[in-house]
Amino acid sequence: MFQNRVKLQGFLIGLAISVVVFVSALGGALADRIFGIRPLDYLLANRSQNVNLGRIEQKVLTEEFVVIDVVEKVSPSVVTVSIQTPQRRILEFDPFSGFRSRVEGGQPQDIGTGFIVSENGTIITNKHVVSDTGAKYKVITSDNKEFEVKNISRDPSNDLAVLKIDPTASSGQVLKPVKLGDSGNLKVGQFVIAIGTALGEFRSTVTTGVISGLGRGITAGSVFEGFVEKLDNVIQTDAAINPGNSGGPLLNSAGQVIGVNVAVAQGAENIGFAIPIDIVKDALETFDKTGNFASKPFLGVEYQMIPEQTAILNNVVQGAYVANIVSGSPAEKAGIEVGDIITKFDSVEIKEGINDLADVIKKRKAGQTVEVEFWRDGETKKVSVTLSEFNL
Repeated sequence: MFQNRVKLQGFLIGLAISVVVFVSALGGALADRIFGIRPLDYLLANRSQNVNLGRIEQKVLTEEFVVIDVVEKVSPSVVTVSIQTPQRRILEFDPFSGFRSRVEGGQPQDIGTGFIVSENGTIITNKHVVSDTGAKYKVITSDNKEFEVKNISRDPSNDLAVLKIDPTASSGQVLKPVKLGDSGNLKVGQFVIAIGTALGEFRSTVTTGVISGLGRGITAGSVFEGFVEKLDNVIQTDAAINPGNSGGPLLNSAGQVIGVNVAVAQGAENIGFAIPIDIVKDALETFDKTGNFASKPFLGVEYQMIPEQTAILNNVVQGAYVANIVSGSPAEKAGIEVGDIITKFDSVEIKEGINDLADVIKKRKAGQTVEVEFWRDGETKKVSVTLSEFNL
């Protein structure tokens, strides 16, 4: 009797296990058939989703740390440029109170940004930031140390300027230069960071973005000075570049300067521009050799471009009509005269809308000898011209 009971219990337990296994298998099969997934797949899917979320979080944290690291390293090298114009009294007429006077100038005003490139006090900024030759300038470091600007060299063709300060003017102050990168291999979409004195008021402002375009041509200027420059081959970025950021560094994720912030598109959002750093490096090399930052090639002619229709109507060739010759200039020494039409410069054809004479000249170097081809009285002539140096 006892043995039979044991056998019966064993049979019932076995039956129960079989039912559980069958139901589990059936449930899994139905789930697989109905939903196309298995319970393990669901668990793995959740695990995969958690991994992806972890990667996104890691990416965000990595970008955040990159920005913080770059800002901490580079901010001591970024300066605010301040201007002080002579004080003057201006007489104004008010229709309600009549004539009244007010005082203008005399107080320093933050107008731009710059960055230190050498321990001996060389600072890069935009030319339009320091375009007022009658004003005094000073720079303020991130720790509020002030330095009078002793000398300024300007390069209008690239809207660049170098400021010289005396690093010993502030006791215990050691200037920290930035690291210059390479702008020759930039890619659209590359991450960038900008630092500057936004709106001439908010010092050490940091913005981030990407390179939105390369090789742009723009007209740049300063809202403070009302001065504009035509620039070619600049970097476009969506990092916020506000008035006052001019002259500040555009940085890559390694903390290297790849551009000099120069302008913002008026009437648009997230469209800023920067001068490629390779242009600055070339100019600094010239400055180190000659002591002058803005060494430019000089031909010495005033001219007017002749368009195709005008050339046809007057039975002359297209090119640059020479309206005036600067006395003692390379052009005069080479025998170029008023009335000549320059058609080729160093084998480059000069035509309106294609190659302007000034654009071709500025791509050459002072001291370089070039061949100039021009049209005079129905004949084509060629002369060799050695370009001189022209500085502002």
